[in-house]
Amino acid sequence: MNMWRGDNTAPMTTRFILIQTSHAGNVGAAARAMKVMGFSDLVLVAPRWPNVLRREETIQRASGALDVLTNARIVDTLDEALDGLTHLCATAMTPRDFGPPTVTPREHLPALAQQGQAVGFLFGSERFGMRNDDVYRCHAALSIPTNPQFGSLNLAAAIQVVAYEWRMALGGFAVQSATPVSQPADAAQVAGMLAHWESALVHIGFLDPQAPKKLLPRLNQLANRAQLTQEEVHILRGVAKSVLAPVRAVDRQ
Repeated sequence: MNMWRGDNTAPMTTRFILIQTSHAGNVGAAARAMKVMGFSDLVLVAPRWPNVLRREETIQRASGALDVLTNARIVDTLDEALDGLTHLCATAMTPRDFGPPTVTPREHLPALAQQGQAVGFLFGSERFGMRNDDVYRCHAALSIPTNPQFGSLNLAAAIQVVAYEWRMALGGFAVQSATPVSQPADAAQVAGMLAHWESALVHIGFLDPQAPKKLLPRLNQLANRAQLTQEEVHILRGVAKSVLAPVRAVDRQ
């Protein structure tokens, strides 16, 4: 599938290939991991379950990524899965005496993203990993930096890490704020708040209107440095209003 780079200047082909996957749940979790990073080309090579894409555990673990499962393909050989790809990345944690260079995703992927190649990420069986012959066909062996004393990653977790690093190399997605963006207070709103505070400070005896010195200019500078939002100005005016409430109560009597 063609996936657009973050700068929207050139399409990229990205395929995730799972070789002899033994756990149906991992297929569903892999589909979910891919979708959240914007990828959808999933190919399974000789999985343990011929009906793995329709198994209940697979569908449950996909958790909304059913379109990825629907479009996924099952093939008998790795050759079929590699059709059309020009750059292959193995994911192999076990060091080998011979084969492609072992690199971290963050080392290898940014430069690869600039080359416009059709990229395949290969993941081996949960039980046996990747066969040497399959690794030898790849241009790079990606190794995720993990705790040296405990480096075993679940298959779907490894796919999530690689998918994230590849998405970031392609430009990433814009972060969507979970809260509305606050509007900055303008000069008039800040001035009105300071006038309100001046009245409150005079009322509690903190400010002598006959000898104010530089208190108000300093408060103005403080407000400017704080870059107050409109909501914050409303809060500060609410404090001043509460301070002056007894004065208004007396005036109404």
